[in-house]
Amino acid sequence: QVQLVESGGGLLQAGGSLRLSCAASGRTVRRVAMGWFRQAPGKEREFVAAISWTGANLFYADSVKGRFTISRDNAKNTVYLQMNGLKPEDTAVYYCAADPTVSGPYYSDYVSPKGYDYWGQGTQVTVSS
Repeated sequence: QVQLVESGGGLLQAGGSLRLSCAASGRTVRRVAMGWFRQAPGKEREFVAAISWTGANLFYADSVKGRFTISRDNAKNTVYLQMNGLKPEDTAVYYCAADPTVSGPYYSDYVSPKGYDYWGQGTQVTVSS
């Protein structure tokens, strides 16, 4: 079992920055792929970013590429999402997720929420215009 707890969300103006954190407990996530997803009101949960367990492979949705950066600190069992240049359309609840089964370098293996076994409770990010 893996417990994931997100933090770092908040309310800010467009153009600002936030760093989300996802702390894992219950089991090490050193060899587990991690992802960030988001869900806006009335919309389906969508992929934002993912990182392979080695940290060598990073994946981003086109909508956040160049603005968001995912990283991990395996010593701290924590994954981060640095979000810069935030836009009102980034407003959503952001979820951290863990997938113990994927290890390859292919984008398609990381983007579906169905592939992730463990989820955090989410943290709200609200960007005003």
